Amino acid sequence: MVRLSREIILYLASEYSTRDVLRRLSDPFWFQAFGCVLGFDWHSSGVTTTVCGAVKEGLKDLDRELGLFVAGGKGKTSRKAPQEIADACDRVGRDAAPLVYASRTAAKVDSAAVQDGYQLYHHVFFFTSTGDWCVVQQGMCDANGMARRYHWLSEHVASFVDEPHDAVCCDARKDDTLDLVAHDNDRVRAASAALAREKPEVTLRALNMPRRHDLLPEFDVAPTYLEKILLKTYERAPEDFETLLGLAGVGPKTLRALALASELVHGTPATLRDPARFAFAHGGKDGIPFPVDKLTYDRTIEILNKAINRSAIDRSEKVNAFRRLAHFSPASSLRPSPPESRP
Repeated sequence: MVRLSREIILYLASEYSTRDVLRRLSDPFWFQAFGCVLGFDWHSSGVTTTVCGAVKEGLKDLDRELGLFVAGGKGKTSRKAPQEIADACDRVGRDAAPLVYASRTAAKVDSAAVQDGYQLYHHVFFFTSTGDWCVVQQGMCDANGMARRYHWLSEHVASFVDEPHDAVCCDARKDDTLDLVAHDNDRVRAASAALAREKPEVTLRALNMPRRHDLLPEFDVAPTYLEKILLKTYERAPEDFETLLGLAGVGPKTLRALALASELVHGTPATLRDPARFAFAHGGKDGIPFPVDKLTYDRTIEILNKAINRSAIDRSEKVNAFRRLAHFSPASSLRPSPPESRP
């Protein structure tokens, strides 16, 4: 998987560009097909960690020459991403601060601002020597045992806190997801930042109203801890929601508290809409629950077929890759000849 992923990425970078590699990695369908060709089960959460790990390992000695770098990973390795970004930027003489900020903010958004019940355990940051980047990160839900993957692409991120994702993928959706980076929650974000600049008693007084509000389940948070965090936000006076999100100690419970208080104080109810828009287990040719994107699907097959043909891996690995790719190819699609007959 390491050798095959390296050759495919090298081919794509040379045939197109490193920026185009980022675009493909941020496309959930291409990423999923890539994982299948590398040999992983299409319906397993392990696709994310294995594909990212294989690409990172495959490019580790070629990244500077290629101009494409990979930082982070699964578990404790994910927390090494900022230092790995800084080290890579130091080697190529680039300012690491914007890239480190992008990595940290993307992780903070999907762990605190998107409250969907999925705990992040994997964060990988791909970036180029010219400063383009994409994020592939994943969370796991203990309640249903399912995974959810989040894709980001720098060229599509106009704001880190207003619809920043290229894709959020999961086969399960919830009706009570608090997505504070949804565009519909722009007023909630502004009101939350305004409350964070107020003295703590303003928010605490709103939250201590007699009636129990049903907007945000599992809201319970220790009043003393919340007061301590609100005192910090009051002293820092964050000018907007993005600044508030970046403050140390401001996590999902603080953001839920501010969102709830903003409705009670400013009349800004949060929209509860699950941001997951992509699923892989149920799309079908009958269009239920959504139609297969045949053009993208076939284009992915064509590109991967071409990449495998041009790759420098040995015959046995190439044959196995073609066999896996054949499962995705329609009968009228490409029928590659045996690798040994190709130049």
